[in-house]
Amino acid sequence: MAITAGMVKELREMTGAGMMDCKKALTATDGDMDKAIEFLREKGLATAQKKAGRIAAEGLVKVIVSDDSKKAVAVEVNAETDFVAKNEKFQGYVAQVAEQAMETTAADIEAFLAEPWKFDTTKTVNEALAGQIAVIGENMNIRRFTQMTEDAGFVASYTHMGGKIGVLVDVVTDVVNDDIREMAKNVAMQVAALRPLYTNRGEISEDYIAHEKEILLAQIKNDPKEASKPEKVIEGMINGRINKELKEICLLDQVYVKAEDGKQSVQQYVDSVAKANGAKITIKGFVRWETGEGIEKKQEDFAAEVAKQMAGN
Repeated sequence: MAITAGMVKELREMTGAGMMDCKKALTATDGDMDKAIEFLREKGLATAQKKAGRIAAEGLVKVIVSDDSKKAVAVEVNAETDFVAKNEKFQGYVAQVAEQAMETTAADIEAFLAEPWKFDTTKTVNEALAGQIAVIGENMNIRRFTQMTEDAGFVASYTHMGGKIGVLVDVVTDVVNDDIREMAKNVAMQVAALRPLYTNRGEISEDYIAHEKEILLAQIKNDPKEASKPEKVIEGMINGRINKELKEICLLDQVYVKAEDGKQSVQQYVDSVAKANGAKITIKGFVRWETGEGIEKKQEDFAAEVAKQMAGN
């Protein structure tokens, strides 16, 4: 398979590895992007795959919470340009999509698009979307929605950068007051800022841990100084690195961003608020969506475009 400059560029953006290393990895794996990432990680030339870093499409993530805070919804609606994403008409439409999603019983986006539009039941959601596309003048897409319900506590939300990031946090608690609501908002801000992948270690599969250990072992074997160390030392190194990684990707293990000592974990922060309010609090889960994550965006090379036009004249 021919390795293109675009493929090398994409792999570099995803891994942070050098251009030549990326080309070598793609050549060795016959252009398979996922295998190329593994290749670079095993050589110690890349961090964990960061597909979420491939943020491209414009639009908004909208979150709304019911008056009693027992139910919430997040939706993502995409547009072609940031200009449209900031348009009041587009923002108003996204708010309507969120209201529709709050009431829907659809199990997936296809069923959601096929149901009657609550603001004009003579149309489906998809037909109403087509109408908006005609009015706004850009291609648009209702990409995804999710509902979160918590009867034994409440759902907290946070929106960052005017809808670039939307977060929902499921809080189980036997006490609900201003202090606990503030704690929940702080946790939602933590999720927005530090991008955890899991709520706690219990959500992580044994297969994931085993796979990460294989990657770390390959990294050590590729380093002559580390590879010569005793087996028990290597095992300790791997376990230490795994624990460090888990502290970064598990919300409750992360260092709380507002911790004064720079050491308090999110779990310790939640526990301190629970103790101060005589409450039992559990952070059950969260949703973190970022506009356009994982969607490829057409890269405009204006210099090349101008050169092409000049060559044609």
